Amino acid sequence: MHKEYIEHRDGGYWIAGKRISLDSVVYAFRRGAAPESILRSYPLLTLEEVYGAITFYLGRQAEIDQYLAENEAEYERQRQQERAADPEFYKNFSEAREKLRQGSVT
Repeated sequence: MHKEYIEHRDGGYWIAGKRISLDSVVYAFRRGAAPESILRSYPLLTLEEVYGAITFYLGRQAEIDQYLAENEAEYERQRQQERAADPEFYKNFSEAREKLRQGSVT
């Protein structure tokens, strides 16, 4: 019996029947997380689904890596576009974030 663990819908890859993206599992796997660790992060998944997602990724690694790279590039493009639309907001935001890091919020 052949079971599908991944669906391609809405322009992305998703765990079949779930609202959890393949991206989420793949990024955790790339960081070295064990399937059991990934399962703890996504309790709506079964261990079988986590292994199925990893197997899907490994079987199509070049394709999925390209898909992820394209999504990262699109995210960065949109981020830059948003920053350009309101530079003053992002300047203030960056300054406030830096103050938080330094522990000197007033």
